[in-house]
Amino acid sequence: MKRNTFAYAALPLSLALALSACGGSDKALEGPPEETPAAIDAKPVEGKVVMTAEQISSAGIQLGRPTIGGSGTIDLPATIDGDPQGMQVVSAAIGGRVVSLTRNLGQSVNRGQAIAVIESREAASLNAEIEAARARLSLANSNLNREQRLFAQKVSPEQDLIAARTAAIEARIALRLAQQQVSAAGTGGGALNRIAITSPISGQIIARSVVLGQTVAADAELFRVANLSSVSLSLNLQPQDAGRVRPGNSVTVKAAGREATARVTFVSPALDTTTRLVPVIATLDNRAGQWRVGEPVTASISLTDNDGGNAVKVPITVVQTDEGKTVVFVRTKTGFQATPVTLGDSAGEMIIVKSGLKGTEEIATVNSFTLKAELGKSEAVED
Repeated sequence: MKRNTFAYAALPLSLALALSACGGSDKALEGPPEETPAAIDAKPVEGKVVMTAEQISSAGIQLGRPTIGGSGTIDLPATIDGDPQGMQVVSAAIGGRVVSLTRNLGQSVNRGQAIAVIESREAASLNAEIEAARARLSLANSNLNREQRLFAQKVSPEQDLIAARTAAIEARIALRLAQQQVSAAGTGGGALNRIAITSPISGQIIARSVVLGQTVAADAELFRVANLSSVSLSLNLQPQDAGRVRPGNSVTVKAAGREATARVTFVSPALDTTTRLVPVIATLDNRAGQWRVGEPVTASISLTDNDGGNAVKVPITVVQTDEGKTVVFVRTKTGFQATPVTLGDSAGEMIIVKSGLKGTEEIATVNSFTLKAELGKSEAVED
């Protein structure tokens, strides 16, 4: 009887211990907590910057899309030259002494206007030949008229009429020849011993090599006249770059706060033997007179697009570098993703993206460096 009483007394304690053991064993059997969707989203993604729309706005980050089409450019130094077709050297066709200079440096001149007068014996000889030829022609014409009257009156034979007509023709040819010789040397200088040198084109005097009283030899340079309404741009390209330049391509010219657009007119089919570069010439409108011959400038040549007009371009300022990779920050639902890109030629303030973007993405165009800083912070926390 006593044994049963002890057993019943111990029963509640055993039950309590059993229940306690069962509760502890339940916790011990539990595995690691299951990952919830929120926990999965919180996992760090490489190159990802999480930002809300409010944070993007407060950070001053602006969005935009890449530009499709266009071409790259090459920036290189260049020199302004006079247009070869608009520049002329004025030289003395005969030797003599310079007795008059009617134009100075920088002054305008019209075509055919006298700009210098040379006095010489050769000039006197040329002018005298004109006077003599004119006199012979007058005499020949007089004889021809007389022979025509006599032939009409049947006093003079036809043979004399033919001879008189031939002499008149020869005299006319001689006068024309004398006038052409003087024209090749200049024009009348106001006296038999003077020849006036005229400008062959309309333009501006850009060089003068003589002074009054100077004796010059035949073919000596006196002036240089240039029509500077159009100037040339001399460029030298690497052969691989010249292969993407065609006549008609635009060239942006910059110097000292000025900017204008020129057009390529010539791409040499051969390399320069000294520099091993390809000479290229562009024509620049200079009717405003803002460009000067010999002036150094910076030229940006537009390259012919090899992608058929489908090149993807972004502003240079959107491109950032992360861990040695060139990236562009593309907008996502939760912020931005640093997308690696491969770059091509620059095109002014734009640069071509060869790969990494399709052109339809929305990207950070302003203050993308802020995203780079945020990306650096998140990478530091992960480490």
